[in-house]
Amino acid sequence: MLDKNAKIYVAGHHGLVGSAIWNNLKSRGYNNLVGRTHKELDLTDQYSVKKFFDEEQPDAVVLAAAFVGGIMANSLYRADFMMMNMKIQCNVISEAYAHKVKKLLFLGSTCIYPKNAPQPMKEDCLLTSPLEYTNEEYAIAKIAGLKMCESYNLQYGTNYIAVMPTNLYGPNDNFHLENSHVMPAMMRKVYLAKLIHENDWTSIRKDLTIRPVGATIPENGEKVRYEIDGNSDEALILKVLAWYGIENNKVTLWGTGTPLREFLWSEDMADASVHVLLNVDFKDIIGIEKYSSVHYGATTDGAVDRNHSAGRGGAIPSLGEIRNCHINVGTGKELTIRQLSELVVKAIGFEGEVAFDSSKPDGTMRKLIDVSKLHSLGWTHKVEIEDGVQKLFDWYKDSLK
Repeated sequence: MLDKNAKIYVAGHHGLVGSAIWNNLKSRGYNNLVGRTHKELDLTDQYSVKKFFDEEQPDAVVLAAAFVGGIMANSLYRADFMMMNMKIQCNVISEAYAHKVKKLLFLGSTCIYPKNAPQPMKEDCLLTSPLEYTNEEYAIAKIAGLKMCESYNLQYGTNYIAVMPTNLYGPNDNFHLENSHVMPAMMRKVYLAKLIHENDWTSIRKDLTIRPVGATIPENGEKVRYEIDGNSDEALILKVLAWYGIENNKVTLWGTGTPLREFLWSEDMADASVHVLLNVDFKDIIGIEKYSSVHYGATTDGAVDRNHSAGRGGAIPSLGEIRNCHINVGTGKELTIRQLSELVVKAIGFEGEVAFDSSKPDGTMRKLIDVSKLHSLGWTHKVEIEDGVQKLFDWYKDSLK
């Protein structure tokens, strides 16, 4: 357990998960928290990250910063998804080790699992068959991150834990139409289609002022980039929104609507993350008591001697192969994208049409995780999807005031 005065650096503290973790730590009495915005600290810049760790010397790190997005974004920016996330992870994890950080929590994603993994997906199905092509680069980066944590623990006796959350949603979610995840994108599309039908241009312009929209649209054999905000011409606004399937009382969503998805409220994810940060050690996950002291040469006061590692260079023969030490975080429950759209429609009070474009990709058809390891470590979710969708729309409406 970290002391209440421990300095904890939350990387990505303004993001969906990072902000929720920050608030959860505060609610538990951890007030010595450190955060930096992207403008203040570019985590892809190795020199800047080293300088930050030199100055702050955190006791613990939560790595919730990442370059993220949905199917469209993953398709458009494949190189960015790989490179940006690898840079962030390598810089933060290596500097955490160099500055003797006591505990590190790495947040990944359940997209790490194979496209055709047995359902529900256990941690042990990692790297057993090919990944889903549409998010392959992001998945590979996250696999590298969890393997970094695992390998540092095995080689150096560190205490770095990786958690793999399912699809998340909640306060501070990203509603950007070009690179957001399925639920917030769907919610905003339905809301805007309703406003167009109601001819409520005051609300439409307010929405676009707070969250401008860009689109690259093919025209006459070329790709033309458009950017719209609350001051844009009405005809241009309707053109760009139509590109995203948003029309008068009608929304067209990608795919068939049949893929199954699991969703976790971000504040539940934060609670699970902080639970793991404060109560779970690497030895607890691999089920070996006194792992550090036995295999990494503990000092007389019980601390780990990082200059000695019986396992330097690979697995420890006496323990056998150690892998898949990450922890799935989710609800263990699922629904179809079409069922999700029905919950969104109900929350918004939309009376128009929701259509599905089957010519567009569905992504992975099913993605349910096994959460038995998480439950065995003492945590279960609280917010069910029916309540969560309404809570998210209420938050979105408040964000427009």
